[in-house]
Parts: sequence; structure tokens; C-alpha cells
Amino acid sequence: MTPIAPTAIALTGDRQITLTRRFAAPPALLLRAHLEPDLIRRWMVGPDGWTMPLCQSDSRPGGSFRFDWWDGKDTRFHATGEYIEITPRRIVHVERMFLPGPSAGIPTPDNHVDTRFAPDGTGTLLTVTMTLATPEDRAAVLASGMTEGMEDSYARLETILTEV
Repeated sequence: MTPIAPTAIALTGDRQITLTRRFAAPPALLLRAHLEPDLIRRWMVGPDGWTMPLCQSDSRPGGSFRFDWWDGKDTRFHATGEYIEITPRRIVHVERMFLPGPSAGIPTPDNHVDTRFAPDGTGTLLTVTMTLATPEDRAAVLASGMTEGMEDSYARLETILTEV
């Protein structure tokens, strides 16, 4: 299946990043793909060659998650967080990254993430708004290549949604 549209990136204020993308799948299926470990580990891996050897998601308000990524060579990192709100059209969570390199083991400041699943014709408009702690944190996320990695992940998700 061809994506309905590539991911659009918008910057708001000095701390927010918003990603939007249309999917052909219904909101309920997109919600499942963002909460169920077996689905998450199939699509949320960024560029080809990366895997998610550990994917834990206790998908309820107050529940936590941990996602570990590996490039198949020598780079590993992970994210942890807590779910604040989960409804059929919205997930709100806080996440922190544990990046490789000199700061390994030290979490990034909390990133507040609001993910919305809006019906859009026969599909869904996905809107992910990340609110970072500081303008410098937002700049670091943008410089990290994470937004490009999300495009790779979303393209993979589009294919996976046809199989579920």
C-alpha cells in the first residue's frame, strides 16, 4: 500500500515538534499499533537494519514502557516512559531517551508526547505533538535524525497495517 502522504513536520513555539501523516487504516488499528508490543517492535525501528530486541508496553494510564533499539552492530539505546492518558483517539505519555555515547545511562529531559488518531475519510490523520523541556532539547531532537527515522518507521507501519 502506498502512503497517503509523507510525514509533515511543523515547529511551534520554541519547544514543540508536530508530526502529521495520513494512513489508510482506521483509528482503532493505528491505536493498537502504538500500544501492542508485538506490533510496535515490527514498525517503530527507524532506518533499515535497526531492530527492537526489547519492547515492553503496559498500555494503561499509569503504565510504563521500555523500548530498546539496536543497529545490529555496536549502537544501542533505549527509551522509557509512562502513559498518562489512553482513549480510542488519543495517547498521552512522557518519555525519556537513554542515548549512546558520552551521556550513556543519563536520561534526556522528559518529552511530553500527545498522539492523536482522527478519522479522515476511510483512514486516519495521525498527529504527534512532542513538547520538549527546552529549546535546546528540541534542537537536539531535530539534529539527531529522529524525525527522518520516524518517516522510515511510518512507511513500514503503513505496510504492516495491511497485514493486521
